[in-house]
This record gives sequence, C-alpha cells and structure tokens, in this order.
Amino acid sequence: MLMGLDDKKKNNSMKLDKKRLRNSFKYAFFGIIQAYKGEQNLKIHTIIAGLVLFCGFFFHISYLEWFVCLILIGLVLMAEFFNTALEYTVDLVSLEIHPLAKAAKDTASAGVLIMAIISAIIGLVIFVPKVMIFIGGWL
Repeated sequence: MLMGLDDKKKNNSMKLDKKRLRNSFKYAFFGIIQAYKGEQNLKIHTIIAGLVLFCGFFFHISYLEWFVCLILIGLVLMAEFFNTALEYTVDLVSLEIHPLAKAAKDTASAGVLIMAIISAIIGLVIFVPKVMIFIGGWL
C-alpha cells in the first residue's frame, strides 16, 4: 500500500520525539529551581506541604484524606508557580511601576492566598480531630 505525503506527515507527527520530551522535562526542572531560588513563599508552602505529609503518615489518614491533601498541595504549589511566572512576565513587559502591572501581580498573589487559606481550612478539618484524639490519649 502506497502512502501519500499527508499520510507520512501524520505518521511522523505521531512519533515520540525523545529529544523534545527530554528538553521539556529539563526546562520544567530548571523552572522549578529558578522559582525556588527567588520565591520565599514557595519555600514556605513546600515546608508546610512536608509537614502535612509527615502528619498524614503519623496520624494514618485515610486514602480519601490522602487524596484531598495531595490534590490541595498540588494546587497550592501550582498556584504559586503560576503566580511566579506571571510576576516574571509582568516585570519583563513593564519596565516602570504601572498600576495595571501592580494590579496583575496583586491579583495573582490573591489567588495563591485564597487557595492556601482554603487548603489550611480543609487541613484543619482533617487533622484537628486526629490531634484531639492523640492528645486525649495522653490525658
């Protein structure tokens, strides 16, 4: 069976380009390192995530609670990375302090804050009863 030019293009476009894939991971990891070098809040969120993971193991949380905690950790970190990317972009585009640039940065930061507050509230709902049982066992 003869393949036409369009069929060959489709066949080639479906192949996995290993170099591009490797580079995309390399650039993503570089982005992670870059963000951690410059963003204090990202470090704080990561420390809190580590604390949540430790508490999850310590208190033997359920699979559903693990699912919720991991999703929330991912969402908070993702929001922080997006906020960082937006801040870098605004700084690149706007050389002087502009009210709209400030509004864009403040709004992105507000999104991270809202996600972190919601995550903290859900974390309290999951962990406070377990802490109370643990403390009650000591009394």
